[in-house]
Amino acid sequence: MTHKFVGKRLLTGTAALMLTAAPVFAGAIERAPQSLGILFEQGNYVEFGAGRVSPKLSGNDVGFGTATGDIAKNYNFFGLGYKHQFNENLSGAIIIEQPFGADMYYPGDPATTALGGTAVDVDSTTYTALLRYKFDNNFAVHGGLRGSHASGDVTLQGVAYGAVNGYNAKLDGVWGWGYVLGASWEKPEIAARVSLTYNSPVEHDFDTTESGPLIDPDGPGELPELPLLDGTSTTKVKTPRSWTLEGQTGVAANTLVFGSIRWVNWSEFRVDPVRFVGVTRDGLVDLEDTTTYTLGVGRKFTENWSGALSFGYEKSGRRLVSPLSPTTGRKSVGLAAIYTQDNWKVTTGITYIKLGDADAETADTARAEFRDNDAWGVGVKVGYSF
Repeated sequence: MTHKFVGKRLLTGTAALMLTAAPVFAGAIERAPQSLGILFEQGNYVEFGAGRVSPKLSGNDVGFGTATGDIAKNYNFFGLGYKHQFNENLSGAIIIEQPFGADMYYPGDPATTALGGTAVDVDSTTYTALLRYKFDNNFAVHGGLRGSHASGDVTLQGVAYGAVNGYNAKLDGVWGWGYVLGASWEKPEIAARVSLTYNSPVEHDFDTTESGPLIDPDGPGELPELPLLDGTSTTKVKTPRSWTLEGQTGVAANTLVFGSIRWVNWSEFRVDPVRFVGVTRDGLVDLEDTTTYTLGVGRKFTENWSGALSFGYEKSGRRLVSPLSPTTGRKSVGLAAIYTQDNWKVTTGITYIKLGDADAETADTARAEFRDNDAWGVGVKVGYSF
């Protein structure tokens, strides 16, 4: 069997599944890396993927000496894609996925714990329309438009939040728009491919409702406590831009290696509701940029069965982090099995993620220590070529 078969039929499905399942808590609220692997499928192709992620994220309350409990909830994900080959050079694809999300809650009494009651709920679904043009010299370009519908709900509770203990911000669902650009090079004879893709920021203008406790603007003094945190406004939030470099090559009969480097500009991801910023002079989110590395090997064992093993690494950043995303860095290992029969391809995978240690902070002071946490992700992807 040729390397070309291995590269097209094995890696496209394997890498897409692993990249969907692996990025649990990678770079704050990222859940999937917006991979465009479907563009490299042969002919017309449709696929559906789904899975579940089970994180364990618990720590210790620094000030009160108690356990925080498990603050991260299990979640499901899905993806749908269709690729159409218009002619020998031109193809297009439509992708539906859930790249960003968060579902976290700190149990405990807000009056007797540092962060008890703090919660975040973020939902998003993106729709990407792409075109790819392949030149006769093995180079190709791809690009398209991306629409994202997102919503969010953030609650800050616990004595660590001081005067804003009890604050809430609801960000109503709204659409935002961006674009995708990239290029690739292939050498089918050795199953070699390199692609570079840029994902632009997607800006959302959220209708925002804020509420919270009464605030005394001058401390003990003449002015009374006022509802300074209550009000409605518009909050501009941009999902972060990113660059993704992906590659693969055959190294022996029925064997190839693959990998990727993904950089995400999380420092431009800001959530700054008007009333909250007016009172605290700060926003809800302050994140560091991330670079995630993946390296793996794929192998075809029989006419129908293939498999892959991959490793992922993301360097840890500063130890003090937001209570809404209390990890930094990660290491992962993933296994996938692929069964092909006629025009069908079924990919199943499991990924283990070791989450980096971090300290949840407010006012640059550690409030809870998170150590030795991890997550499991499982998924299945079914594809059909026609």
